[in-house]
Amino acid sequence: MKGPCSFVRVWAGNALMCAGLWAQAPAAVSLAQAQQVALRNHPRIASAELAAEASGYVVQQVRSAYYPTLSGNVTGVGTEHGSVLSAGNVTTSSIYSRQASGVVANQLVTDFGRTSSLEQSAKLRTASQNQNVTNTRAQVLAEVQEAYYRALASDSVLRVARATLDLRRVTLRQVSALAQSSLRSTVDVSFAQVNESQAELDLFRAENDATASHARLSAAMGYDRDQPFSLTDEPLPPALGPSVDALIEQSKRERPDLAALRLNQESLDRYAEAEKRLRNPTINIAAVAGVAPIRDDRLPESYSAAGVNVNIPVLNGGLFKARREEAESRAAAAAKDVQDLSLQIARDVQLAWLNANDTFRRLDVTARMVAQANEALRLAQARYDNALGSIVELNQAQLNQTSAEIAAASAKYDYLSARSQLSYAMGILR
Repeated sequence: MKGPCSFVRVWAGNALMCAGLWAQAPAAVSLAQAQQVALRNHPRIASAELAAEASGYVVQQVRSAYYPTLSGNVTGVGTEHGSVLSAGNVTTSSIYSRQASGVVANQLVTDFGRTSSLEQSAKLRTASQNQNVTNTRAQVLAEVQEAYYRALASDSVLRVARATLDLRRVTLRQVSALAQSSLRSTVDVSFAQVNESQAELDLFRAENDATASHARLSAAMGYDRDQPFSLTDEPLPPALGPSVDALIEQSKRERPDLAALRLNQESLDRYAEAEKRLRNPTINIAAVAGVAPIRDDRLPESYSAAGVNVNIPVLNGGLFKARREEAESRAAAAAKDVQDLSLQIARDVQLAWLNANDTFRRLDVTARMVAQANEALRLAQARYDNALGSIVELNQAQLNQTSAEIAAASAKYDYLSARSQLSYAMGILR
């Protein structure tokens, strides 16, 4: 009985250990999955959506002027017996003692287009806010892409640093064995020890950079602390076309921030038109009805009335003129903002296109450099093993190989980052 029980305990312990290792394994996350998480989690997107939602209610507020208003009133007045007049106005209502209740209805007949212009302005402002939501989403996606590619690059550098340290340790063991056999000097051992220590420092730096890169990616995805993700590599996109002019024109059509500014300019134009219509009269209909159960005997028990009021502005100290000129100046400034952003977009697209082309050309060069460095290291190792080369030559060949592999990894992810920046500059990152 003791044997089977021991077997069961061992099996159960191994199962628990495997389960713990499985639970600690980081989840694999692709770039598309990271972007979807960011779209759900990032508070900046939620803030932009709520701002756009709030802007939509302004349209309802402005449109409410088209509909009648109805309010109820309950009034109680106690006066000195026989009082009928009071000072303070050209005419006054009777001030009989009474208790009355009733309703008051008002309906705008026309303000000659002012409310219509205000409604159009509010709708355009809401559309501009919706474009800001799209632009915020694009910014978050661009940040996730940049952080994702930087994390992949740091992971690649970390792998190179680990391989370099392993190679330096192997070299140190070989040189130490040769020195013990009096086939190499202790100077070679010292060089190998220094190179191993340098490789350890490079590994520490690479580990820290990789951890920092993953923390940046977690923050870009909307997490408040680092998440242990396992990243999947991304394929390289094809080379760009020979001309940037078509990309610039496309960016002016697609960029959501430029569309937002254009809509904002149109909104300010409509608002300026509404301010110009302040000089027009407004026509309203008003009606009242109610009962007065407690009143003077000379007053009827119920009352009702209806009337039309035409308000014609004559003089107000230049207020309406100043408001119109302010609105027109703001609309003109918004038009200049559209022109300025168009210039910036053209510049950004051209620079991003040049950067992407430059990083693409570096891919072939760094790939050749890795092959050349590997061959040089092989020859240097053979020369050193046959006592034809020095430890300095071997160390330099190892250093060149490490630098070439890091440069190749950086070139790949620099190209991916440059293409991501170009996609954002063109406005196609949604």
